[in-house]
Amino acid sequence: MENPAKDITGVIHLLTQSPPSIQRETIETYFTSNASFTHPFCRTGSFDNSRSLIRAIYRWYKILSPKIELTVNSVAYDERNLILYVNITQVFGIWMVPFHRARVNLTTVLELKQNRDDNKYYIQSQNDLYQTDEFVKFVIPPSWIFVWLWQFWATFFCFLGVFALWPISYAEQWAWDEGESRKDRKREEGRKAQKGSDLLDGIELQDLERKALVNNPSR
Repeated sequence: MENPAKDITGVIHLLTQSPPSIQRETIETYFTSNASFTHPFCRTGSFDNSRSLIRAIYRWYKILSPKIELTVNSVAYDERNLILYVNITQVFGIWMVPFHRARVNLTTVLELKQNRDDNKYYIQSQNDLYQTDEFVKFVIPPSWIFVWLWQFWATFFCFLGVFALWPISYAEQWAWDEGESRKDRKREEGRKAQKGSDLLDGIELQDLERKALVNNPSR
């Protein structure tokens, strides 16, 4: 890629919505030979020709769901660290499972590597990040409801925990306030000491000047 932020949308569509030959060519063109791939359900690691496993993952992905509906919602490029953040919404339907249709949202983190020979950027690693309620849709689409119920229960437990153990928060805040007060006192004492030292230096300088005038009245 010459312009990663601009080119990545087209690359993603080629990876997910093209026939086998073009999909394979896209992986060979835009991934490094030792690229890695990480997903909630699979992982390749990085080693010589690990790209071949990425080809297999994308091929299996298209075998399970020959027709992928996909939208790239946003792209953010950290140019300094060569990282792309791509937010994607896709509709994934396993053809062999009747009525299976999962609409999921994810953020893909792509670490890039620049080739000094052609100055182009290649994908060194792909990490697909899903919320729990999103990736369970691949298995059982309605299961996100149970994840939500669990998450709401966990939130309620957080509320109860804070209410029941409020003395811990109080003690933490008290300790922090005490530490800040000690720092403020030390800074104030330091300023006073410096001010006193400057005043003493000024007085000593005046005494020296007076002594010089007494010893040398011709001045």
